[in-house]
Amino acid sequence: MARLREWLDRTTETWSPPTARDLRGPFRFLAWLARSQARRIASGAVLGICWMVGLAIPPWVLSRVVDDGLVARDLAVVAGWTGVLLAVSVLNALLAIARHRTMTKVRMDASFRSVRTTVWHTSRLGASLPRRVSAGEVVTVGITDVQIVAQALTVTGPGVGAVVAYAVVAVLLFNISPLAAVILAGVPLLAIAVGPLLRRIERTGGLYRLHQGRLTTRLVDVLGGLRVLNGLGGKTFVAERYELQSQGLVDRGYRVAGPSSWVGALSGGLPALFLAAVVWLSARLAAAGEITIGDVVAVYGYVAVLVVPVAFFIEGGGDIARARVAARRIIDLLKLPVAQDGDRHPALLPPGCGPLLDPTSGVTVRPGLFTVLVAARSAETLAVIERLGGLCSDPDARVTWAGVRITGAAREELRSRMVVADHDAEVFAGSVREVVAGRLDPDESRLRAALHAAVADDVVEALPGGLDAEIAADGSDLSGGQRQRIRLARALYATPDVLLAVDPTSAVDAKTEATMIDRLRDARRTRTTVVTTTSPLVLDRADEVIVLVDGRTSSVGTHAELLRSDPAYRELVSRAQDGDEDQGSADE
Repeated sequence: MARLREWLDRTTETWSPPTARDLRGPFRFLAWLARSQARRIASGAVLGICWMVGLAIPPWVLSRVVDDGLVARDLAVVAGWTGVLLAVSVLNALLAIARHRTMTKVRMDASFRSVRTTVWHTSRLGASLPRRVSAGEVVTVGITDVQIVAQALTVTGPGVGAVVAYAVVAVLLFNISPLAAVILAGVPLLAIAVGPLLRRIERTGGLYRLHQGRLTTRLVDVLGGLRVLNGLGGKTFVAERYELQSQGLVDRGYRVAGPSSWVGALSGGLPALFLAAVVWLSARLAAAGEITIGDVVAVYGYVAVLVVPVAFFIEGGGDIARARVAARRIIDLLKLPVAQDGDRHPALLPPGCGPLLDPTSGVTVRPGLFTVLVAARSAETLAVIERLGGLCSDPDARVTWAGVRITGAAREELRSRMVVADHDAEVFAGSVREVVAGRLDPDESRLRAALHAAVADDVVEALPGGLDAEIAADGSDLSGGQRQRIRLARALYATPDVLLAVDPTSAVDAKTEATMIDRLRDARRTRTTVVTTTSPLVLDRADEVIVLVDGRTSSVGTHAELLRSDPAYRELVSRAQDGDEDQGSADE
């Protein structure tokens, strides 16, 4: 594990994202991965050449044993050449180990760089990612495609070695007899035989990969809604449908496996046929006295050695065909445009906490206030939060912070000074201390202050271990209200200048909700806080309420003022209050 961590650290230090030129096609992406570790690939190519050329030495040594030792009945010569053969074999074994280790590092490096690149880009896409690509596609890219692409890079070592070894063996065979032409003619025949299969692998592999991503998306959705399906009694229906679709994917897999299996069979079978043909020809030449018995042994060994590079040619061709499909899917993900990226020429955000202005909705958030956005449809307030938080992919969004457009600000500065607290935000596995601190260093006093402000003290106290207690992935071992308070504590711990919270009290009872809002106001007294809700308890404690109708600002004021002056607001609050009472009666 220590070595793996060290390897990851070195890879991270040398990592840089691919440019637009590197994403123009699958081969350019593979070339970027190769350039990123050029020295290691060059080392693998040298080791591959030495190893494969070294495989041609034992047949020559054996021919010397036969002609100079056994035919001449000279045991001293036999012993001498046997020692040479032993040394060559040991050296080849060491070269094989070094080559394999190097190509394993190449494969791991390419895999880590591909994963790092996809994670980097998906994090830049932010909240717009689920609307632009399915979860199953991201999972398949991050697990399957990066492995296929990484495997293709191992061709750089054995592939170069195969070319050189083929040339060396051809020269050696020509020195013995013109029968080398049989072997040289065999390789083009192999290319003719395998070429259509490789094209079919690429074509059927692309369709298979597309349906694999869709089925993975369905699986992610099913697992995410398993509790709901159990409650509705629809688990059996969904399972049968998934089984039917997965069987269709299996059928498509057979179509990919067919040409792939033929490539594997031809990589071993066709070279064996050439081996048999050359041995038969060389035996006839030896019987006619045109070549020696040692030459027959050497020819057999050379041709047997030639099976290795030819097999690498065919296997590498299959790897590259599959990698083209996988790399194209990775590129499609990496080409998703980042809606807001001001990192090239970032503008400095002014000091302070606003004001924030959203021209699309007409919302103006004044600095230092506890502001509540309310609308009959939650989608309207969520859209405003996404624009204010810089998470919207709408190119017409022109949100400003004290006159400076947030799209032109450095992303790191924006994310450190503004936090969007979604009630569905991910809760990662780890201790309470790690979950609440997030990307920041944990500080005991700040942690407890954030937990207190979010009314999450009792959550921590109920867990064995307190702050060191482990929370499961997605907070699955917590109730909905507990998860909501832990999320709010995490947002408060970051102490941003601007906090945008989506329904932060929707999963708690009225008493807890009132305490949360009071403590939230106290903790954020000098900073800007925006909350979306229709809860009268929260609205009554707001410094300012902004009412949205059809996505536009309809009225602004305090809760009491709006109840007197805005009939639509009064009706909205009345409906929300009736809904809360009905829910309370149902709970009782």
